[in-house]
Amino acid sequence: MTNDQPAPDGVLRLINGYWATGVLGTAATHSLFTHLEDGADTAAELAVRAEISERGAQTLLDGLVSVGLVEVDEGRYRNTAEASVYLVEGKPTCLSSFARLKLKHMGSLAALPDVARAGGPVTDPATEMADNPHWEDVVPAIMAQSGPAATIATEVLGLAEAGEISILDVGGGSGIYSAVWLEANPAARSTQLDWEPINAIARRLVAERGVADRFTCIDGDFHTTDFGTAKYDIALYSHIAHQEGPEDNIAVFARLRDALKPGGTLVICDYVVDDDRSGPAFPLIFALEMLLKSNQGGTWRRADYHDWLVKAGFEDVSFHSTPPATLVVAR
Repeated sequence: MTNDQPAPDGVLRLINGYWATGVLGTAATHSLFTHLEDGADTAAELAVRAEISERGAQTLLDGLVSVGLVEVDEGRYRNTAEASVYLVEGKPTCLSSFARLKLKHMGSLAALPDVARAGGPVTDPATEMADNPHWEDVVPAIMAQSGPAATIATEVLGLAEAGEISILDVGGGSGIYSAVWLEANPAARSTQLDWEPINAIARRLVAERGVADRFTCIDGDFHTTDFGTAKYDIALYSHIAHQEGPEDNIAVFARLRDALKPGGTLVICDYVVDDDRSGPAFPLIFALEMLLKSNQGGTWRRADYHDWLVKAGFEDVSFHSTPPATLVVAR
C-alpha cells in the first residue's frame, strides 16, 4: 500500500456492518444500556445484572465502544449521551425495542442482490397485511422514532394555540402524533384511520398518555376508505409516502385536500432526499428497505413532493427538517 493509498479500514467496517446491528440488538436484548445507566459500570457487574456470561458482557462492551455508544475510562464504562437518550428502557425516546426488531431482520438482506436485479421483492411481502401478528412488535417499536418529529410539528403548526381543531391521522400506527398533539392542545380531537389490529394497539398506547377521550379510530385501508369532505383542520400522512408510487401519492393527497376544511393543512412526515440525491445519508440508504419490501416505494425528493402536492390542489408547500426525517407542510 503506497503512502497516498487509502487504508481499507472504512471499507472493512462497512463490509462487516452487520456486526453493529448485532452488537446493538444484542445489548438491547439484555438491557445493557439500562444497566449501565443504573450504575453497573464493569463487565462483571453487567454480567450479573443482565444474567449473561462475563465474557459475553465484555465482548458486547468492546463492540459498543467500537460503534460509539459506550465510553470507557480506567476500566469503567458508561453510556454516551446518545445511548442515554435513545437506548435506556423506560424513556419515551427509547429505541431499544426497534434495535431488537432489526436484529431479527438481518437475514432478509441476503436477498438484496436478487431484489436489485428484479427491481422489487422476489417473494410476497406478506408482512403488509392487516392480520399479521408482527404488528404487536413493530408498532410500539417504531413509536419513539416519531415522537421528536411530532413535537416539532406541534411548534411549526402552532397547535397549542389553535383551539378546537379536528385532526385526521391516516395510517397513524401507534397514534404517537395524536397523543403528542392532543397533549399540547386540550381542545383538539383526533381520528386515526388504520387497520383494526393496529388501531387496537394505538388506543392502548394513547390511553397510556391520558388523552384517549379525544381520540377515535376508523378501521380500514386508506386506499379505499372515504376520508370525508371538508371535515378536518389538519390531516397527517406520516411515513406512508415512501411505500407508495407517484400516482398513488398524488391520488391520496388530492383526497386529503378534499377532506380538509377551507384553509386546512396537510402534514407529511417522511424520509425525504435532496433534489440531486446527494443526501441526507439516512433517507438515501432507507431506500433499500423499500426495494426489499415494496413494488413501487422509495425515498422521494423534495421536488417530487412539491410537484405532487401542487397537482393535488395545494398552493403553499414548505419543508422543515426533523432528522432523520422531514416535515412537509402543505396548505
